[in-house]
Amino acid sequence: MRPIERIALLCALVAVATACDSDQRLVGPGVSKRLLANARGVPFTEGLASPAWQETARNFIMQSKLSGNSVAATRVYAYLSVAQHDAVVRAEDALGLGSGGRSLLEVDRGAVAGASAVVLAYFDPGDVQVFESQVLQQANAGPGQPHPDFIRGEAVGREVGAAAVARARTDGFDLPWTGTVPVGPGLWFSSAKPPQPPAIAQLPGMRPFFLTSADQFRPAPPPAFGSPGYLSALAEVRAISDTRTAEQVNIALFWARSTGSSSIGGFWNTIATAWIAESGLGEREATHVFALLDAAMMDAAIGCWDAKLTYWFIRPPQADPLITLIPAIGLPNHPSYPSAHSCYCGAAAGVLSAFFPAKTDSLDAMVHEAGLARIYAGIHYRFDVETGARLGRQAARFAGEADRSRGSAVGTQ
Repeated sequence: MRPIERIALLCALVAVATACDSDQRLVGPGVSKRLLANARGVPFTEGLASPAWQETARNFIMQSKLSGNSVAATRVYAYLSVAQHDAVVRAEDALGLGSGGRSLLEVDRGAVAGASAVVLAYFDPGDVQVFESQVLQQANAGPGQPHPDFIRGEAVGREVGAAAVARARTDGFDLPWTGTVPVGPGLWFSSAKPPQPPAIAQLPGMRPFFLTSADQFRPAPPPAFGSPGYLSALAEVRAISDTRTAEQVNIALFWARSTGSSSIGGFWNTIATAWIAESGLGEREATHVFALLDAAMMDAAIGCWDAKLTYWFIRPPQADPLITLIPAIGLPNHPSYPSAHSCYCGAAAGVLSAFFPAKTDSLDAMVHEAGLARIYAGIHYRFDVETGARLGRQAARFAGEADRSRGSAVGTQ
């Protein structure tokens, strides 16, 4: 039987082309009116700007050094998505358009385009002209010259994009790590040759989007090294390693490749794009999905690395050298507990379940298999992935609560 997440992804991608009526009940108050307005002037299939910019970001990431750095890639998605949503909210509110037909469509598209071009130019200055060309293309999507409200929205979007860039410059992500790696039984050590500092060790010092601190959801310690609970978990990894099936290898590679292309964040954004199209969401709702999704995943990563560098827990093959790895995946250069993959996936599932409750079972199955994939690869214990998924869901829940308290505006300030 094919892995559940591949089936779910296939269904999601098919839904981009053939929207299903069964989920129209998920559309929130006011959206149907906005969809009718969007249908005037510019075809709805060309109406949303944000998914196209998400695809542009994925393409840039796949072609850059970020393709091997899920944390850095997720940071790009987070700033892009939050700026898109803030720009739409501010442009609509500032211009007082209400639900005003084509004007609403154009101001939303312009806001997204302006914010996206500024944010992506910061992360990829070599492709500024590519981004500016995309702004012009979207400005000219409708009949006639660029609509005045697109231009107005674009101006607001560029202001919001500049604020997002200012935040990114001072969020602490680029500060060097000055800590030391502890030494002792059951503690992680670098298996790189020569040994390297833990990857992304500066992350706990980054300013979160929603969390009040990096340790807000710090989990309890893992099972004590050498304890019966620990030895049982280690034995499971060893047993899988000794009898690893072709299907288990395929599952492990599927999830590893999702982080080696446009990153795990790009993978979940692709899922979100499909469900946004299937549900017929408007620009404000679509950018809200992307913003909460990516900001929650970024916060989950911050919390994940806080735990990693608190407990410094040893990886399974470091504790048992007879555990074999899958060469195409290898051994990540940071501590085992908790699993970063599961932190991302738990956060993504938590956010997307809130927006698309009919997809909850599929999301839960995907999180489960993403965790199994890391056990199959020999690089995580079961308690790593279970704790990671729980931390991610906690970050997603808190993000949703904080967002609602702010009136559904994520905020880059």
